[in-house]
Amino acid sequence: MYLEDRTVRLQLWDTAGQERFRSLIPSYIRDSSVAVIVYDVASRQSFLNTTKWIDEVRTERGSDVIVVLVGNKTDLVDKRQVSIEEAEAKARELSVMFIETSAKAGFNIKALFRKIAAALPGMETLSSTKQEDMVDVNLKSSNANSSLAQQQSGGCSC
Repeated sequence: MYLEDRTVRLQLWDTAGQERFRSLIPSYIRDSSVAVIVYDVASRQSFLNTTKWIDEVRTERGSDVIVVLVGNKTDLVDKRQVSIEEAEAKARELSVMFIETSAKAGFNIKALFRKIAAALPGMETLSSTKQEDMVDVNLKSSNANSSLAQQQSGGCSC
């Protein structure tokens, strides 16, 4: 990705928080500069599990890693179980960065990666997330049947 006058290459590894990948986590994060810990804002349990994942990252990397707590699925407004205030408080308590996103709606995805890139060592002089990087998404679908079919099939509407 390009960030102001620099090119930044991000290599991403996704374990999806699944227990079957737990034994692989140390090898994933051993040489990582950043750990992105994602929870579902509509699942209190996934939010509570983030402490365990952050502890695991810090056990492997100490303080020599940037940790970002990400509340995803903000498009599920009516199902929200974790408030933004609660998540921000946890991020402050654990000294990690925080942002909310919706991968489905594309909300704050570019902002997340720009925030990560700007926080990397050697990038301190670059500005953090700019307002124009924020994306406001209207979640009201003009084609309700298509949206319903995608939700039922588990597909993405992007």
